[in-house]
Amino acid sequence: MALIVQKYGGTSVANPERIRNVAKRVARYRAMGHQIVVVVSAMSGETNRLISLAKEIMPEPDPRELDVMVSTGEQVTIGMTALALMELGIKAKSYTGAQVKILTNDAFGKARILNIDDHNIKNDLNDGFVVVVAGFQGADGNGNITTLGRGGSDTTGVALAAALKADECQIYTDVDGVYTTDPRIVPEARRLDKITFEEMLELASQGSKVLQIRSVEFAGKYKVKLRVLSSFEDEGDGTLITFEENEGTNMEEPIISGIAFNRDEAKITVLGVPDKPGIAYQILGPIAEANIDVDMIIQNTGADGTTDFTFTVHKNEMNKALGILRDKVQGHINAREISGDDKIAKVAVVGVGMRSHVGIASQMFRTLAEEGINIQMISTSEIKIAVVIEEKYMELAVRVLHKAFELEGE
Repeated sequence: MALIVQKYGGTSVANPERIRNVAKRVARYRAMGHQIVVVVSAMSGETNRLISLAKEIMPEPDPRELDVMVSTGEQVTIGMTALALMELGIKAKSYTGAQVKILTNDAFGKARILNIDDHNIKNDLNDGFVVVVAGFQGADGNGNITTLGRGGSDTTGVALAAALKADECQIYTDVDGVYTTDPRIVPEARRLDKITFEEMLELASQGSKVLQIRSVEFAGKYKVKLRVLSSFEDEGDGTLITFEENEGTNMEEPIISGIAFNRDEAKITVLGVPDKPGIAYQILGPIAEANIDVDMIIQNTGADGTTDFTFTVHKNEMNKALGILRDKVQGHINAREISGDDKIAKVAVVGVGMRSHVGIASQMFRTLAEEGINIQMISTSEIKIAVVIEEKYMELAVRVLHKAFELEGE
């Protein structure tokens, strides 16, 4: 008997029939003797609908009240899932994030989990219940409802698996695993049987939508065995996300595991600031205080004692970041110009094989140059090379890089 946490995304619970299918799948695992905790998202499209409703009342909704609203999507789904399990004769009990006592900080809209009280869940599991938990949400120290940001149900599932010391966390979605890239852009993309946590973390951070990056961070930190599966297929092993140090060395394994991309980024450039200590902090400090995440950063030093500073943020936060820089920063640092560009995209090649192979960067840059694609920014790590390019070239870049690194299916 194993303790398994199963997370089902919005498309998996999009309507009553799909929720019944989820219940049938859970029932099969329950019949094998496993203890099951089910984490569910809101029904597909429901969170967007609730956000739109809020904006009809207030164009820039108050973050606390918006969390109160959008958290109700998962509350509906947990009740329906529990009812579907009961209809199959299975004891089931649903919990909101606050009822579980998933404690978060008070960063409404992008809260982080601080602690999970697993007492009630463990008691219910020992009493033979399937426990159904609302993903994407928790409560802060003052009892305010909080949400974890887009894809937050993945984080809830992995965090619960870590707290409960589950044998496996299964992420059910509308794809049957992790692919070398998005099959909608490259039909020849190949499903990976397994991938390391390092690679999955890089793919998620570079734009892969299969798993939320924070869920992968959680899994890696707490050594949670993670598997991505399709909720629309009864069979299949999906993709196992595992630890490199536990795997044998296979000389035939590919150098590159996947190509990730993200079209949701914007570039902000601060031109002509003094080249002296503290400038980076003066620029990025107010951005961080506004809870805006910064991704890639480049600083160029000029010959006249000034420097140009460029960084990327989420496209939806570009105008907010520009406003902060122009209102609070520009006058203090005497910047010549502050501008934004939301017509960019990020493309990255990822693979642990890069550690022992040279020439990956030159191959990537040559491939893009042959297609006339200009590189605006570059960021590297041991196992990834990411570039910022014009958004209109993104799909072309993904296709040619996928072919250049021989990632096509057999």
